Amino acid sequence: MSAPGSVTDEDRLRRIEQVTDTALSHLDVGDLLAELLDRVRVLLSADTAAVLLLDPSETYLVATAARGIEEEVRQGVRIPVGKGFAGRIAAERRAVIIDDVDHSNVLNPILREKDIRSLVGVPLIAEGGVLGVLHVGTLSSRIFTQDDAELLQMVADRVALVTRTHLSDLDRAAASVLQRSLMPGQLPKVNGVEFAARYVPGEAGGLGGDWYDVFSLPSGRLGVVIGDVVGRGLQAAVIMGRLRSALRAFALEEDDPAEVLERLDGNVQHFEDGVMATVLYAIFEPSLDRVSLSTAGHLPPIMGRPGERSALINVPVDLPVGVSVGPPRRTTVIDLPPEALFFLYTDGLVERRGQSLDTGLELLCDAVRPGADSDAVCTAVLHQMIGPTAVGDDVAMLVARRLEGPAVVPLNIVVPAVPRTLSDVRATVRRWLHAVDAPPDVAADVLVAVGEACANVVEHAYGPGGGTLTVQMELDGPTVVTNVRDNGRWRPARGEDRGRGTSLIRACSDHMDVIAGVGGTTVTFRRHLTEAPQ
Repeated sequence: MSAPGSVTDEDRLRRIEQVTDTALSHLDVGDLLAELLDRVRVLLSADTAAVLLLDPSETYLVATAARGIEEEVRQGVRIPVGKGFAGRIAAERRAVIIDDVDHSNVLNPILREKDIRSLVGVPLIAEGGVLGVLHVGTLSSRIFTQDDAELLQMVADRVALVTRTHLSDLDRAAASVLQRSLMPGQLPKVNGVEFAARYVPGEAGGLGGDWYDVFSLPSGRLGVVIGDVVGRGLQAAVIMGRLRSALRAFALEEDDPAEVLERLDGNVQHFEDGVMATVLYAIFEPSLDRVSLSTAGHLPPIMGRPGERSALINVPVDLPVGVSVGPPRRTTVIDLPPEALFFLYTDGLVERRGQSLDTGLELLCDAVRPGADSDAVCTAVLHQMIGPTAVGDDVAMLVARRLEGPAVVPLNIVVPAVPRTLSDVRATVRRWLHAVDAPPDVAADVLVAVGEACANVVEHAYGPGGGTLTVQMELDGPTVVTNVRDNGRWRPARGEDRGRGTSLIRACSDHMDVIAGVGGTTVTFRRHLTEAPQ
């Protein structure tokens, strides 16, 4: 060794054992690496020590912990793999010794500025993969020997295992926190439909990218999603979060599930290199009697009706998102009768080693039994499909049960105040009136009143900058109460014989109020479903 007589081989071996003793197990990653580097400096009589770990792209080494050259961490030093001293070690997966540091053999300027004279570094390898680099240096010239490199490699192997374990634990914890934060804490409470969901992590190690989501749309519809990102761990959970946010954004702009998934696919192919996910997106009409859905590689949902065996819904399955361009995506429209179950799930529920997928799907159809509330259905399915058996993959499921009787879901529409949105508003209002059993003459009057009020907002409320139009409808006993609101400043009517919309609204309703102010205008009108009391 280069410092003969300072420590014996027996002392060195004993110190190697001390580098990763059990007393370090309680430390977090940062404190753990700092303590390990202090011990490594003593072991090799070095002045500096540093650990650089690969970034997620595996193209750079990032200074993560240092002793004697703390600036590396503070300044966020990044070394390309294959370049410079540390980059060579990672690329070649072998020890590198530098007797005299200069510009030709060290890329990191901090090492030169600190006047490091000699270096020895080795790769951190765990589970067959390079995790990073460990190197030590001296402020005086020193000839590091092959024995020194082998001793440092023995230390590095232990450091790598401990670091991998801690980072894996950290990744699992972070993935768990991220995934739970992205799952709906409480599913929306919607009159006329009952939701329930479950998420069960698999036992193969690390969380996956399974997710489900339920959200309201400006048109008054409901968006329902279930998806599964290929992969596991923190990276899958992060990608899942990005896909969830992107899908929500596209859902605000498109009313066709196939088009939403098409745009999500384009987003993934452009921004998420190498990512693939299966996604099923469904839209519930405000009346809840129809569902439009499209599936990107995801297993088909199950429909359960009282008195019938549950069955897979016949829906075409298109390519997953992230796959190269394929045929146009398709939307399927199905009826959802009262008391029917709409059951969504990920493949971890039905895929088992030694069992065909068809068998798993048949068992699941047997397990989905209508007649109970949605939460009880989830419990029964998990009991029958999983029971005491360990599952390797994560399981997510989402159940929607349409309740008996007409839906009395308050309608809340927020759309741009432009002419092209008026037809969509009328269509949504028409479906809602049908859902509350409005008689034909009442429905006709309300549609005329809503149409006039919305047209007035589009024409008079805003200038070139535009704004939003809000339509809210609810049942107050036997009366339909409608609010049409804007937040603009009304312009004078243009041309002659204009401004008769207010009179038409009043003629089509039993009572009408107009409240105008600097914050906008609200038109409220009421129409009885039956003859108004005398």
